[in-house]
Amino acid sequence: MKNFAICINPDISDKQSIFSLLESLREGGEINFYSAIAGQALIPGIIKPLPQRNGRHPVCPNIDCILVFGGDGTILRAKQLALDTGAPILGINLGYLGFLSESVLPEIASSMQNLKLGKYKLLHRMLINCQLKRNGQVIFKGLALNDAVIYKANSPGLIHVRIKASGRYVFDTRCDGVVACTPTGSTAYSLSAGGPILAPQMKAIVLSPLNPHILSIRPMVFPSSERLMMKIHGLQQTAMLQIDGENSCPIMEGDEIHVTASERSVPFIKLSNRTFYQILRNKLHLGK
Repeated sequence: MKNFAICINPDISDKQSIFSLLESLREGGEINFYSAIAGQALIPGIIKPLPQRNGRHPVCPNIDCILVFGGDGTILRAKQLALDTGAPILGINLGYLGFLSESVLPEIASSMQNLKLGKYKLLHRMLINCQLKRNGQVIFKGLALNDAVIYKANSPGLIHVRIKASGRYVFDTRCDGVVACTPTGSTAYSLSAGGPILAPQMKAIVLSPLNPHILSIRPMVFPSSERLMMKIHGLQQTAMLQIDGENSCPIMEGDEIHVTASERSVPFIKLSNRTFYQILRNKLHLGK
């Protein structure tokens, strides 16, 4: 690997240590660094701007890897760059839990050496398609690596959600919202809502209602082949659809949110032999 795109959390206070480390790695001229669009104002001269087309990154086969300095939120924001370039993501954790990260700053030199020597594996993480339909028309669509969340936003009361799977009625619930997540997202918001933990290599979609009015309503796991639909009723004010932690589109009375597995995936670099279960024990203190 020779050409690396760089994504840095803009809220990190000590960016200079990252720049100094990258400059030392670049000595010898064997490595090229390119900045993401969102981070160009933060990047010193050692890192070149990535070519742009119509305000977005073109498909750029010359990028071998995307180095993401930050937490899981920064990695989620690098999702589109990975899709545009086809390059895998290597997360360097500077945040809190760092479920999606594979390295830390003190280990980055050895991690880069392993990349150059080809000592790594690729883990492809599934995405979900999310469409918001109003009066039969698609008014928003997006891809989620973690989750698509329906939440009541400023509405003071519960919202009514009717859920169907491939046209078959599942249940109705009054709740604060619903989290539809991938296996990757099963350790995020869905877990806080009582949802199950799924191994990242699985192909499935989890629906986790938020604070349902009836206790018998529980999170459910659906095979990735199902076409999930959630129809919204009982809104007192506009609700909101959130994709990977960012507000994406307002939800109106009678809107439908359709969630399906995407044919696309995001590749992640795996350097160590740590299992997913070891990560759970370390990050969540599972069983302790």
